[in-house]
Amino acid sequence: MTDLSGRIALVTGASRGIGYFTALELAMAGAHVIAVARTVGGLEELDDAIQADAGSATLVPLDLTDMKAIDGLGGAIHERWGKLDILVANAGILGSLSPIGHIEAKVFEKVMTVNVNATWRVIRTVEPLLRKSDAGRAIILTSGAAHSCRPFWGAYSASKAAVEALSRCWAEEAANTSLRINCVNPGYARTAMRAEAMPGEDPETVPHPSEAAARIIRLADPQLRETGLLFDVMEERFKSYRQPD
Repeated sequence: MTDLSGRIALVTGASRGIGYFTALELAMAGAHVIAVARTVGGLEELDDAIQADAGSATLVPLDLTDMKAIDGLGGAIHERWGKLDILVANAGILGSLSPIGHIEAKVFEKVMTVNVNATWRVIRTVEPLLRKSDAGRAIILTSGAAHSCRPFWGAYSASKAAVEALSRCWAEEAANTSLRINCVNPGYARTAMRAEAMPGEDPETVPHPSEAAARIIRLADPQLRETGLLFDVMEERFKSYRQPD
């Protein structure tokens, strides 16, 4: 198991699904987890699970549409810990699956607000703290939808493509530092979002989110050297965005 003893990790969307189990894995590996989510009950369940394994967490109930609250997160972390070692930007929403011309403006805007704007705000507020770490690690959750661009998935696909572009630019900017930034495509996982997207699917045929989480935390390892890449959980390998000349 990756040893993250003494490291500070921030996980957004930590109250359920992949975010929940990634937070739990980080805590089991020794990290102190700052768990951010809108749902207080889910955060409390996470805290109970972490404490049951002798881990530690700080719960931050926060709605990621509240941009001022996100902006204040970095300052609060700096005041208490002075740095951040690991960011897992996991929070996201699906929105509605419909033809592009039929998506309601409020739905499209919320998808972009939560998936893109909030992710950028989180990055902006914690980047100085990640740079203070001896081995800062940023793990940005994306989706195969950013590349497959299936019909009716326009809002979600566009949001994840934007998140990948942000992450790649950030990785290039930090290339000469100890900060490593990678996107993760978790593939299929038995989550509420998956059930929303695939209502007729038997959930027992889909891998449990804990399986993805166990692979994702490898990207938090202080010994990691890869950056600016896409880690495919299902294939368990990094992929380059760059095309051969």
